[in-house]
Amino acid sequence: MCDVKKIACIGAGYVGGPTMAMIALKCPKIEVVVLDISQQRIDAWNSDTLPIYEPGLEEVVKSCRGKNLFFSTDVDKHIAEADVIFVSVNTPTKTKGMGAGMASDLTYWESAARGIARVATGYKIIVEKSTVPVKTAEAVEKVLQSNAAVSNNLTFDVLSNPEFLAEGTAISDLQAPDRVLIGGRTTPSGQKALDTLASVYEQWVPKERVIKSNLWSAELSKLAANAMLAQRVSSMNSLSALCEETGADVSQVAFAIGKDSRIGPKFLNASVGFGGSCFQKDILNLVYICEQQGLPEVAEYWRQVITINDWQKQRFVKRMVNAMFNTVQNKRIAVLGFAFKKDTGDTRETPAIDVCRALLTEGAKLCIYDPKVSDQQIRSELSLGKFEWDHPNSYGKGAATISSDQVSCVADAIAAADGAHAVAVLTEWDEFKTIDFQRMYNCMTKPAYIFDGRNLLDHAALSKIGFTVFALGKPLDPFLVNK
Repeated sequence: MCDVKKIACIGAGYVGGPTMAMIALKCPKIEVVVLDISQQRIDAWNSDTLPIYEPGLEEVVKSCRGKNLFFSTDVDKHIAEADVIFVSVNTPTKTKGMGAGMASDLTYWESAARGIARVATGYKIIVEKSTVPVKTAEAVEKVLQSNAAVSNNLTFDVLSNPEFLAEGTAISDLQAPDRVLIGGRTTPSGQKALDTLASVYEQWVPKERVIKSNLWSAELSKLAANAMLAQRVSSMNSLSALCEETGADVSQVAFAIGKDSRIGPKFLNASVGFGGSCFQKDILNLVYICEQQGLPEVAEYWRQVITINDWQKQRFVKRMVNAMFNTVQNKRIAVLGFAFKKDTGDTRETPAIDVCRALLTEGAKLCIYDPKVSDQQIRSELSLGKFEWDHPNSYGKGAATISSDQVSCVADAIAAADGAHAVAVLTEWDEFKTIDFQRMYNCMTKPAYIFDGRNLLDHAALSKIGFTVFALGKPLDPFLVNK
């Protein structure tokens, strides 16, 4: 039986919004309030145009909003009233100071904890939903204990409930998760809190998929899961380079490997590189933790996953430049896709950023088309410094520094390719497979190149049209040999 009457979530971003919407949908007797200090973001959640794109999200939100799902900036009121408080704030990578470029910046987490301590009364269950370093719960407990007003009579348990969502499939992941992991203290109070949160999820998730652990195991499991997934991508990307040199086909190698039941077929597709808000950030966090714990060999092992990812993007650009007679100066290049994966508008750490920046450095003129990413967002990403994307007020920052002469954005793929020397496919949007490539070829400068960074297209058909095709991990087009 679930005794929870009200849940509040601090943070209305990619994790907090969809997760709370699903809880509201599946638990109609629980009042769910998503909180944020940004009035603009809350207004967007209350509008017909949600602040994030995720297939199925709009339908879930609209079916619950105003009934048992609410979005508000009145943080203090709803914290005071909630039985369970999720904290889903940014934990960006530090850009300066100790651990810069690796460690998580817990400024926003600490601020949230202080806010809870200031207004909460009675007993509260506080849930880590953000991705945090191991032992963060211990720090949060200290902040709460040190700052709780004596008159509030605050008691609490801190739980870790990491998210394992994949953007583009977040709603289906929430509806039918592989597992829900909840970590808590092994005290009687901690175990009761574990059972309470489990009772919320068990209203739609089979009980055997709700896993309970200690706090530290739950915190580390999130970092480890993303590190393992990213490792598979980098492993295949390293093999893609070997395939090109030997005439092997990386897709055939991946298929054969994936048939081994011990390995399985997922995350074995070679690509221009992984992106998104989690993989690189979490691995770098893991590297930093290992270094701090005196495990340099372990740190270096995981650092290599990032090294290969960066190298793959550099290798892709080098192949493009070499193919086009060692120069792309003033050449128009059509970029198809800017989001880090299909079915999302998220551009955080997308490989397209590094590829486009490298091409701009070489003097290319880019014409970009992505069905879900705006002109302003593209320009902003290309102008931001490393890790700035994850800090407040970064959206739109620096967009004006990218001139229209360097980068233009258009509304369809054919327009992007008009007059272009080459096309670079950087996101695996399904619509790219149905482009009229004969029409595209006709409007391009010859020789016309396609560089498929996602191994998405029918390369034999493209070659027959007349394109010079490069696909990662595939036998090289004769035109590209020795270039």
